[in-house]
Amino acid sequence: MESVRFKNKDIDVAADLRFPPGFDSSKKYPAIVCGHPISSCKEQTAGSIYGERLAEMGYVTLAFDASYQGESGGEPRYLEDPAARVEDFRCAVDYLVTLDYVDEERIGALGVCGGGAYAANATMTEHRIKALGTVVAANYGRIMREGDMSPNAAVATLEAIGKQRTAEARGGDPVITTYIPPSVEAREQAGLTDVDVVNAVEYYTTPRGQNPNSPNKLRFSGLSAALGFDAFHLAEVLLTQPLQIIVGDVPGGFGSYRDGFELYDRARSEKKNLFVVPGASHYDLYDKKEYVDQALEKLQAFYAEHR
Repeated sequence: MESVRFKNKDIDVAADLRFPPGFDSSKKYPAIVCGHPISSCKEQTAGSIYGERLAEMGYVTLAFDASYQGESGGEPRYLEDPAARVEDFRCAVDYLVTLDYVDEERIGALGVCGGGAYAANATMTEHRIKALGTVVAANYGRIMREGDMSPNAAVATLEAIGKQRTAEARGGDPVITTYIPPSVEAREQAGLTDVDVVNAVEYYTTPRGQNPNSPNKLRFSGLSAALGFDAFHLAEVLLTQPLQIIVGDVPGGFGSYRDGFELYDRARSEKKNLFVVPGASHYDLYDKKEYVDQALEKLQAFYAEHR
């Protein structure tokens, strides 16, 4: 593995390159850009699980930290900016095409959770990406708009964001909130029992997946763009590349199960497949071997066909 950096405008994006066994820089290899989940980092599932396994299958893989997050640059910190995250994918392709050992006609993308939805959005307007795989892709804009599922949730959130921006414009401190409860104990005290929330807290706040580059911090005043973002907008017009969607059949509050079906229905791609992993919840497909193996078997066949 090699740690590298590439530019998204004036931001240095941190990434990990992984190489196939017996890598020979004089040869040409297919490559896959790997996008991480919301609140995650390149050292977690997108890189250490999917990026690593795909490299073992013969691909150069590039797993990156989103702009403003992880080891990547960008101010203000802890910003979840859909436009920047989509552009990160395009800039990752810009970087890959400068590498002599990457075949520019065989570049694919893979995204997990929110990274899957961002990957889908990027692929619509980045046709140097020749094949797209998503694992439990979740449309972050939809999640934000639904909020607590009350009828006025999105508007109430936008009003609160506006007040916070006003406070910051007048010199007030930013509000740094969290994506999920900060511990298992905090989740239990809050009475949150949805399977996705339970598993998210277990994954991100315990040794199972915990990483210092994924600090569970989110800048509240920067969320207005996310509320107005639909990752699947224009998929029926612009998403034409081969598409492999993978979801688990245990639905949870983050909605990746229904988002997978929506993306499948909306994508213009002539070659598309939706694979439902039996018995798997959203976070099972991050790192649970019995489920990840099924996802990767499907992805291996998919990328081999379309590379």
